[in-house]
Amino acid sequence: MEEDLVHNYVLEKDIIKGLPDKVVIWEETLRDGEQTPGVFFTVDEKLKIAKMLDDMGVGIMDVGIPVVSKEEFKAVKAVANEGLKATIVGAARTVKSDIDACVDADVDETSIFIACSDLHLKYKLQMTREKVLEIAVESCEYARDHGLDVSFVTEDTVRADLDFVAELYNACTEAGAKRAVLCDTVGVMTPSAMRWWLGEIKERFKPVQLSFHGHNDLGMAVANSLAAVECGVEIPHTTVNGIGERSGNTSFEELVMGLEVLYDYRTGIDISKLYELSTMVEEISGIPLSINKPIVGYNAFSHESGIHADGVLKKTLTYEPMDCADIGRTRKFIFGKHTGHAPVADKLEKAGISATPEQVTKIVEGIKERAEHTEKKEQVEFIKMFREMEEHRRGISDKEFWAIAKDAGVNPPK
Repeated sequence: MEEDLVHNYVLEKDIIKGLPDKVVIWEETLRDGEQTPGVFFTVDEKLKIAKMLDDMGVGIMDVGIPVVSKEEFKAVKAVANEGLKATIVGAARTVKSDIDACVDADVDETSIFIACSDLHLKYKLQMTREKVLEIAVESCEYARDHGLDVSFVTEDTVRADLDFVAELYNACTEAGAKRAVLCDTVGVMTPSAMRWWLGEIKERFKPVQLSFHGHNDLGMAVANSLAAVECGVEIPHTTVNGIGERSGNTSFEELVMGLEVLYDYRTGIDISKLYELSTMVEEISGIPLSINKPIVGYNAFSHESGIHADGVLKKTLTYEPMDCADIGRTRKFIFGKHTGHAPVADKLEKAGISATPEQVTKIVEGIKERAEHTEKKEQVEFIKMFREMEEHRRGISDKEFWAIAKDAGVNPPK
């Protein structure tokens, strides 16, 4: 990176003093990422993604819930036995059969999860706080007795009663959980709320390593995760491309580059492979990258505006906060209505072609004329086709559903 790349106002404030000495990325692409509607990974695909994440320096991977299906069990076990450097985690409900499946899948650790907010307890679990506490403690003890390290996780942690959250986690810590995973399950936190809330948590919790799992329903997952790290949380959760349920999770590439660029913090992740990883997960998951997705989106290092193109040709940092080559990308100039002279002259020069200023001006005028009179029919058709394909991709069709139901002896509606 350029020497002055990391200089920004954040580094001049006391806010980063709380950063832990070591941040370890907990990668969730193979578990929560796969829970994106319509997405599934084969055994070979999980292995391919896991090996690349491991090669890039990811420290912890939750690779699935082994009890879900025979194929899921097979995939989790295959990753666990691949000899990767990362800690391999299998997720489990507070159910002994789930934990048994993790043991049989040879994972290093299990993340045992249960909901803890009154909202979830009343409408989903239909359990009392006392019952949740009881089965959570029993599950942590059971997993530890069967040779697994334990991370204890609660769904909807941030909307739960703080005193109950503390009671529950402290009891599970005593029962053998080595890590407390706190979740913003529906993405309702803000960075300032996160700082306040974690302050309250730290006052109430017994000593335990903290981890944060954030969702992106209101577009705050990366910001909230960075706020958590600022407060000393050592283990932030991510998914590649931010995939996951509903609006997804904290984006791996955005969190890593946020730490690297904004905080001048070396994450230990090989960032030169970020774009390669992103495009691989895009293809395997079938979830197209948003055009304007930060870091890895197709427009992240593309310029059309003449002013921007001129600036970035003179100095990268004028309109790009990082060097695109650092993450395995190249800059692109898009020629259209807003094109100026600088990128046209640059393109001609790189092709070894000399042109007079008058010729460059004529080319620019021709580009603008062509762009402003291009019909949008093809564009509209593409959007329509994409929507139709996406609707078809998201799981099985209604017709397929009723065919399966009929095979099971359930007659479809007339």
